Amino acid sequence: MTEGTARDLTETVRRIDVLLDRMGLDRDRVLRIDGEGGLSHASGVPAEDVAALLRGEPVGSPDPGADAVEARHRRVVERILFLRRTRLRTGPDGSRRISSLAEIAAGAGTSAQWLDKMIRTGRAPNLDHAAGIAAFFGERIEFLVAEPAEALDRVLQQIHRDLLERTVERQDQDLARLRKTGTVAGVDPELGVVAYAARALVDVPEDTAQPLIALIESVARRAQEDRAREARAARD
Repeated sequence: MTEGTARDLTETVRRIDVLLDRMGLDRDRVLRIDGEGGLSHASGVPAEDVAALLRGEPVGSPDPGADAVEARHRRVVERILFLRRTRLRTGPDGSRRISSLAEIAAGAGTSAQWLDKMIRTGRAPNLDHAAGIAAFFGERIEFLVAEPAEALDRVLQQIHRDLLERTVERQDQDLARLRKTGTVAGVDPELGVVAYAARALVDVPEDTAQPLIALIESVARRAQEDRAREARAARD
C-alpha cells in the first residue's frame, strides 16, 4: 500500500464520518464489514484486512523477495475465486449455488479447461478474459486488479457519494418545507438552533443556505452529545 493510497483511504473515511455524524447514523451499520453487501463483499478484500485498513494499518505488503508480477497474478486469481464464492446464482426454486467453471468460462469467452488450469497454476488471465470474468459477476475489471487499499477506497467513495446525496436531499426537503409552510415542522426538534437557523435562512439561496444549515446542525449535534456525556459522568 503506497503512502498516497493510505492518505486517500484515510481521507475518505474521515469524510464519511463527518456525514455519519451530521445525519446521526450508526457507523458500524453503514461501514459493516462482514456479510453480503458488507465492505469485504463489495471490495473483494478479506474481512480482517478491511478491519486493519479502517484502523489505518497497512496490509498486503509484498515480500521484498517476491516477484511483483507473480503477486499481481495471485491477487487476480484470488479475487476471481472470491467472486465465485460470494456471487451465488439463484435458481428457479430460490436456491443459491456457485457458478460452474463452464458458466464462468462461457461468460468470459474461454473454455472451462483453460479456466481450471488458470486456477490451478495461479496464472491470471489476459485483460480481455479478466474483464469478461468480472462482468459475468457484475463487476468491473478494477475489482480484480486493484490493491487492497484501492479496492476498499473505491467502495468507500461510493458510500460517501450516497451519504452526500442523502444529506443534500434531506436539506432540500427541509428548506422546501419551510418555504411552503413558514414553520420549522419536520426539522429535528432536538436541534432547536438548527430549526431557528433554517427559519432565518428561508429566503437565502439554497446553494448558500444548505452548507450553513449543515454546519450548524453538525455543531449542534456535537454539543448535544457533549452535554449527554457530561450528564452521564455526573450521574456516575
